[in-house]
Amino acid sequence: MIIKAKNVRKQYHKNVALNDLNLTLEGNKIIGLLGKNGAGKTTLMRLLAGHFLKSGGELTINNEAPFNNYAAMKNVCLIMESNNFHDKFRVKDILNISANFYPNWDREYANHLVNVFRLNKNQKAKTLSKGMYSALGIIVGLASNAPITIFDEPYIGLDAAFRSTFYDLLLETYQNNPRLIILSTHLIDEVSKLFEEVVILHEGTLMLHDTADNLEQKHIILTGSKEEIDQITSGRNIIHDSTMMGQKTVVLYDENITEAGSLKVSKASLQELFVYLTKEEVNKYVRTNEI
Repeated sequence: MIIKAKNVRKQYHKNVALNDLNLTLEGNKIIGLLGKNGAGKTTLMRLLAGHFLKSGGELTINNEAPFNNYAAMKNVCLIMESNNFHDKFRVKDILNISANFYPNWDREYANHLVNVFRLNKNQKAKTLSKGMYSALGIIVGLASNAPITIFDEPYIGLDAAFRSTFYDLLLETYQNNPRLIILSTHLIDEVSKLFEEVVILHEGTLMLHDTADNLEQKHIILTGSKEEIDQITSGRNIIHDSTMMGQKTVVLYDENITEAGSLKVSKASLQELFVYLTKEEVNKYVRTNEI
């Protein structure tokens, strides 16, 4: 599957959610979709699922526009953090409807997941707790086997143990049935090891699209005396710095440091790196073309 967005724009009245977004996603991989609240992540995901029409530009899935197009929509399963299902439908009704909509639906696996998450098939969606409602969405997403499966903060209300179960199941189903999986999350540290690629949106545009491995190699943390740090990093692309009791720490992005002297060298987690990259004062240094 290949997703192509070319100068995509989406505007709600006076609010511009996506502004000339250019992005290409293709192949079987797990992609982390990151961004601050209001960055345009959910808008992009709902456009891919055909929920509404873009305001401008071109958006295609395998060269077909997703809006009002069943041939494209049946290949996309979007699970949002809420409002996925009609309140009056029972769990078993939702599973049956999903089975009729998604061509690759795995009924046996769906029933297995119902047991894993301890759902009552006769319970109505509106009576489910937040955690159980999230579990139902996760079941539909995983059992859909949709070539493009999208999860938008799907774990609201789940405790740490069930979130861990979800991550294990996500990796297991991906290994058994490779597909393009997009996971939007704020709990980056919990799932960063699953990501093969990372997409960061900021203010409706593409800030960064790179492999997880490249992101790890593109940054470096240096810690040491303020004098030595300032000497080595002068003129470099610093995306974060802090000083405490004469010791200074800086994070450099897209810089090649071959000699660090006596400085301590380390790496940031993906979540820390995301925070540094999306700070307003450093945005101008990190906007980049996609991979």
